[in-house]
Amino acid sequence: MKKTTTLLFLCSFLAFKSHAQQVVMRDPAIAAMIAEISPDSLRSHIDKLVSFGTRHTMSTVTDPKRGIGASRQWVLSRFNEFAKQSGGRMTATIDTWTLQPDGRRVDVAQEIGNVMATLKGTDPNDDRIFMVSGHIDSRVTDVNNRESNAPGANDDGSGTAAVIELARVMSKHSFPATIIFVTVSGEEQGLLGANHLAERAVTEKWNLEALLNNDIMGSNHSPDTRIIDNTKIRVFSEGLSGFETDKRAAGVRQYGAENDGKARTLARYVKEIGERYVDNLEIKLIYRNDRYLRGGDHTPFVNRDFAAVRITEMNENFNNQHQDLRTEKGVEYGDYAKNMDFEYLRKNTCVNLASLANLAKAPAMPQNVTLEARNLTNTTSLFWQAPKAGKVKGYYVLMRETNWPFWQKKFFTDKNGLTLPYSKDNYFFAVQTVGEDGHESLPVLPRPSMR
Repeated sequence: MKKTTTLLFLCSFLAFKSHAQQVVMRDPAIAAMIAEISPDSLRSHIDKLVSFGTRHTMSTVTDPKRGIGASRQWVLSRFNEFAKQSGGRMTATIDTWTLQPDGRRVDVAQEIGNVMATLKGTDPNDDRIFMVSGHIDSRVTDVNNRESNAPGANDDGSGTAAVIELARVMSKHSFPATIIFVTVSGEEQGLLGANHLAERAVTEKWNLEALLNNDIMGSNHSPDTRIIDNTKIRVFSEGLSGFETDKRAAGVRQYGAENDGKARTLARYVKEIGERYVDNLEIKLIYRNDRYLRGGDHTPFVNRDFAAVRITEMNENFNNQHQDLRTEKGVEYGDYAKNMDFEYLRKNTCVNLASLANLAKAPAMPQNVTLEARNLTNTTSLFWQAPKAGKVKGYYVLMRETNWPFWQKKFFTDKNGLTLPYSKDNYFFAVQTVGEDGHESLPVLPRPSMR
């Protein structure tokens, strides 16, 4: 019996060694798309957004040159123009509805709308959706002031411009899965557009696997700390899902999975893929859903159990956010385009492109991923089933120490299971599908199997 056990372990170890970590290379097609992202193009998008004077959610929807209505129509026109180069795969629309007064930030009934461009996936068997967002509305100091000029160049012209630029470049290419580019309204009035869209995703049963929300991502300096740095960007992610937390708490506590919710798993993916393709940029994982005293459009999706993160600049300049346009004691306040770094915005937009393209090109996630937990062993055995869609080359088993923030090792196999000579007590594991061209799905953490 002892010899048999030793032999089985040796065979397992040799199998593990034979599936050594592969060198992960950049996909030339994704690299070529990234090369198309232009700081000058991003600047032109923002200059046009600023030209509408204000994009306050409650501003005019009938003036052809000023206000939220005119800005939404312009974004729609850009999406429709890009659709012409998509071979019929991209369509665009404004999803509109009427806000009712709430006694706080909505004082009269108002038409509101999210501008959406859908790049349909080419695989009819693949219903996955990946979404990227920024909010089109802007504001000054008084959140209910709809009349004063509110340039909103960085908050959130930067995120909106990134979405427009991504649609411009990616519409010329095809992906097995669907990508939605959306500029939401009503963020400053309480995440209204994002709540509407997240609820729509639930009601219509979208297979939404990931949302990348971009908000305040185009400036690189902080006046209070005097730090100027365009080599870092933050990705905010929640560890515990706000969805049915009470029902999941026991399992999370038992297996120590409080750091591995859907949002945080997505954040680790964005870091790995973003840094793979974008030079001279470090993606900082911030283990919070959002910043102090603020909120973002990813939160309504997190609260409905979707994987969603917020991408935002490293050093915010609060003199340029939510400010009346003025100069006091030699300090100029206001969210102007002249305060932005468009090369920095280019890099941050490229992080989005790399992540979206890699996800949409990859097969779907593996199904029924389990970790054998019946016996006390110093090895770890994982099993899974093939994904619902996509052409599969194999699978990566990911591993990290329990106190480590991101995955440390990848082991490739073309089987539907793998035994590693590492204790399940000492490491976290996950499995992701690998496509024929090397694109990886989102990782799936295993469910302990006692049978």
